[in-house]
Amino acid sequence: MTAGIGLTVVVGYLVAALAIGLVAYRLTESTAEDYYLANRSIGTLVLLFTTFATLLSAFTFFGGPNLAYAAGPEWLIVMGTLDGVLFAVLWYVVGYKQWLIGERNGYVTLGEMLGDRFGSPGLRALVAGVSLLWLFPYVMLQQMGAGEALVGLTGGAVPYWGGAALVTAFMIAYVTLAGMRGVAWTDTIQGLFMLSVVWVAAAWVVSAVGGVGAATGAMLAARPEFGSFGGGIYTPGFIVSTAITIAFGVTMFPQINQRFFVAESGTVLKRSFALWPVLVLLLFFPAFLLGAWAVGMPVDVPEGANVLPVVLNAYTPTWFAALVIAGAMAAMMSSSDSMLLSGSSYFTRDLYRPFVAPDASARREAWVARTGVVAFATLAFLASLLRPGTLIEVGDTAFSGFALLSLPTLCALYWDRTTRDGMAVGIAVPQAAYLLVVLSSVLPVVPTLPRTVAVAGAGGWDVALGLMVLSAVLTVGVSLLTAPTAESDASRFAVTGD
Repeated sequence: MTAGIGLTVVVGYLVAALAIGLVAYRLTESTAEDYYLANRSIGTLVLLFTTFATLLSAFTFFGGPNLAYAAGPEWLIVMGTLDGVLFAVLWYVVGYKQWLIGERNGYVTLGEMLGDRFGSPGLRALVAGVSLLWLFPYVMLQQMGAGEALVGLTGGAVPYWGGAALVTAFMIAYVTLAGMRGVAWTDTIQGLFMLSVVWVAAAWVVSAVGGVGAATGAMLAARPEFGSFGGGIYTPGFIVSTAITIAFGVTMFPQINQRFFVAESGTVLKRSFALWPVLVLLLFFPAFLLGAWAVGMPVDVPEGANVLPVVLNAYTPTWFAALVIAGAMAAMMSSSDSMLLSGSSYFTRDLYRPFVAPDASARREAWVARTGVVAFATLAFLASLLRPGTLIEVGDTAFSGFALLSLPTLCALYWDRTTRDGMAVGIAVPQAAYLLVVLSSVLPVVPTLPRTVAVAGAGGWDVALGLMVLSAVLTVGVSLLTAPTAESDASRFAVTGD
């Protein structure tokens, strides 16, 4: 009965979200700009919350509390403070410039923007291919999180594969119907809902255990080291590397980067990034502290399970725990549908149309996009069944891969002397090196390094951070050694703010 109530609440919530998508479908025009960017008409509240909800993934809701439970509450500083502020700065430095360029030239994707600037379909394809490569594990992350969430909520009555399949089916249905307008609407509702319900959950649990002082005291009694800053995995190298790679990686995520194009005005964009750090901290503070406080609670968290559903099941009614998990799954769906929508635009506009069918009709392009969504999501679901790492490991791998795109993109945005060859080498070489590092940590057939060394590096310093520096050095160095091609046009990026 308990499992039935939980599953009913989750499915009901997802169906309600799908209904909103159906309404948006009826209002969406049959143009790529409206389907992918909602005709660049998004206001402050919706832009802020669609970006917010798009990032409310399994990495946040389950991976974050899990890491706080295992290693201590400093994760709040890494994600809630450092990344909140750093991403807000990048939102201005990268996002505002992209908005100005996109509004003037009508760009829809990052690859389209960079390819046009350098007159290079090959560079456009490279950016799209790299983006789709690292998008795959992050979509898989949402399916893993959904599977684990329903196992915890229903006490195993719904198997892991069942939860992953459920969110996969709903996100495929949603993306093929809704487009950016529907995604943005549901993101706003889900973001507001989750911000409220997480604080209610924290208050409910804390009240049940005797207050903040009692929860903190029990945590410190169980794990005294949680009372001091640093130690364990929280080395300076880990904190700095993680904050930088996640913030820069988020900036290059297709589903986030594309939101830099959708604001109705520059003022909307400026308001949004100014409010961002506050909004992030308001969510992460209760979610991550619940994970840390759980070490002092009399709860049994099975190996590989998510701590948040276990705590909610122990201290809140079944219907409320189900509502929180339903909202978290809906947030995962918000992340996934945004990823699939952006991924389909990268595939159709940067790969299919330029190289396969330049004269394809809008209807055929839409059919190819929807077919690609189904195939991509299905393959990610099958990969999620293998569970190739923890939520944090899978998420961090994707963040780092995207982070390697950021510094070449910054060079292109702000340095007119950047060349096509500099961009190509600055992107391709670090990406190839990082892919080899990742494969060496997960595939036994590749000569391996231990994962903690291969991916995290000595002293917690992430290998990706060094490769980011390499990407900048190569982009600048090769640009200085090569001449701009005749097709390059730096004036396309010559814009001024309002």
